[in-house]
Amino acid sequence: MSPSADSIRSIGILGAGRVATALARRAVAAGYDVRIATAKPAAEISLLAEIVTPGATAVDAADLARTDLTVVAIPLRKYRDLDPSHFAGRAVVDVMNYWAPTDGELADFEADHRTSSEVVQDHLAGALLVKAFNHIGYHDLEADHRPAGAGDRRALAVAGDHEDTRRAVATVIDRLGFDAVDAGPLAAGRVLQPGTEIFNGSHSAAQLSGLLAEACAGARV
Repeated sequence: MSPSADSIRSIGILGAGRVATALARRAVAAGYDVRIATAKPAAEISLLAEIVTPGATAVDAADLARTDLTVVAIPLRKYRDLDPSHFAGRAVVDVMNYWAPTDGELADFEADHRTSSEVVQDHLAGALLVKAFNHIGYHDLEADHRPAGAGDRRALAVAGDHEDTRRAVATVIDRLGFDAVDAGPLAAGRVLQPGTEIFNGSHSAAQLSGLLAEACAGARV
């Protein structure tokens, strides 16, 4: 069941890389109950969490199912290691990108015309998946956040096939210090992927909305 826009209290983050830890720190600062996990037992990452993400709690990956929202921030090549049963019926944010020049070519994505998030959604059947936070660098997550209404507030897009989940994630984005722009269905995540104008730049809500509108209009031509 998709969470309501104001019901998210706890956020689980799967991954301990730069993006994952930056998101964890922002979420802690925003007042969320943050739990972080990797493929390793919680005891093996507890010190890392204490030092790198103070305020977040290290847990086993399976325990993230008890959080209101799960963020998947692992290397994309490992997406098939995810157990679909842990995510069924749950709100999940995919922050991963397929970037062949950096990560090498992956057959799952080279041979599929869909976006990387659609491929991930297919694997995590039953998950309420949205694509977000993929088009902002980990350093910008901590440097660019601004209070609501600030003139220089940066915007981030949310794409997903479940409107209620998009709305809930948009609320999280706002609380973390960014304007959220609804990009529509998960397939719209194509215009957020590496190499696109949205991915390559920093935009206000008005600018981001305009770029999304242009991309949608172009897709209809």
